[in-house]
Amino acid sequence: MSLQQKVMEQLKLAMKAKDTVALESLRAIKSALLMASTSGAGEITEDDEIQLVQKLVKQRKDSAAIFIEQGRQDLADPELAQIAVIEQFLPEQLTEEEVEKVVVQTIDSIGASGMKDMGRVMGIVSKELAGQADGKLISTIVKNKLS
Repeated sequence: MSLQQKVMEQLKLAMKAKDTVALESLRAIKSALLMASTSGAGEITEDDEIQLVQKLVKQRKDSAAIFIEQGRQDLADPELAQIAVIEQFLPEQLTEEEVEKVVVQTIDSIGASGMKDMGRVMGIVSKELAGQADGKLISTIVKNKLS
């Protein structure tokens, strides 16, 4: 079942349940998928769909962080609730330890020795873990291992 079909199915359930947070989140995914498919890039692949959902999650995380920083928990809570709904459509996320194993293996396999190799390591690990780990987490682990 494609992402669009899953979203439509969940959208119907959310409408029946009158779940406004889920409705808002699912409509955002539907809108982003529609925009991507009509942008002229042709058929959107499963990888494109995952990147699109990750982008939506990242936008909401950034917004929530800004709201919390400004002491506006009332605005941050809906963003955090939407993250929970949107993340359902992402593949299972790896734990920090699992990401660390992949980073260490990559560093060993390419012979990375310092921060000058960070870009190479990040590129390989990011491709390998696409959709399964947050870029910020990968970056932090790579920095710690190379420094």
